[in-house]
Amino acid sequence: MRTEYQLPIRLLTHNIRYATNAPFQGEELWTTRAPRLISELRFNTIHCAEVFICLQEVLHQQLVDILNGLNEQRGKEAKWDYIGVGRDDGEQAGEYSPILYQPAVWDLKVSKTIWLSETPEKPSKGWDAASIRILTIGVFEHRLCKRKVVAMNTHLDDQGGRSRLKAAKIILNEISEVSEDGRTPVFLAGEFNSQPDQEAYQTVTGNHSPMRDLCNLVPPEHKYGHLHTFSGFGCGGPAPTRIDFLFLNSSESPSQTQALRRGHWLAKGYAVLENCFDDGIFNSDHRAVIGDVVLQ
Repeated sequence: MRTEYQLPIRLLTHNIRYATNAPFQGEELWTTRAPRLISELRFNTIHCAEVFICLQEVLHQQLVDILNGLNEQRGKEAKWDYIGVGRDDGEQAGEYSPILYQPAVWDLKVSKTIWLSETPEKPSKGWDAASIRILTIGVFEHRLCKRKVVAMNTHLDDQGGRSRLKAAKIILNEISEVSEDGRTPVFLAGEFNSQPDQEAYQTVTGNHSPMRDLCNLVPPEHKYGHLHTFSGFGCGGPAPTRIDFLFLNSSESPSQTQALRRGHWLAKGYAVLENCFDDGIFNSDHRAVIGDVVLQ
């Protein structure tokens, strides 16, 4: 009798706030925020090698700092690496939406970046977007059990509603292509600048989409932490809201009897972490979102 190999995976997404030289009220410089944020990533991934870290608003030096911090005092076989490019030139300029992983665990088969615009093959700004926006894609194979996973990470525009809608449709087309019409497990992480009742979220989770919000697949007793993922820096500004998400693909229809099951995935837990502790320093104006899943 054949037994299916079940693979526990941890997913973590966090908009880390780019390293600005002109911080908002309540915001500290990256040199102060960095050790706290790196500690967050290290603590929440240390006991799960099958983990993907998806970050947004990452400048190149921030990426270097994070990788150095995570790889400090780790053996060669346990090093972190990343896929992704700077959005401004396809190399190191501008913000990355990188996916961090451990090559000793995951064999990278394919990686690419597309621009969420009318010209997705080159650095470009789309429709009414205020900034260049990208989607990072990686196809990974688990070295032990040979299961494949498609990882996606994005950061949609904060100004242009039309660009968010168009970007969501581009992302769904990519999901259909790389997942071989749903035969391969896919997760999508990112900051959508779209609340659950708004255009991008509604498109990604609509009736014709295979993607479902991980938060909604987990019962209340298996959730931890905050509801809102954007907090600001505690000194006014936009109201806290939920705009950072983890989505899973499925070829199944939702059912009450299998609320946790979504085709390839079994959702086990969901958390929105704290981003400010007793010292009053925010590691970012967003909170990290974590999902614990099992690949079936």
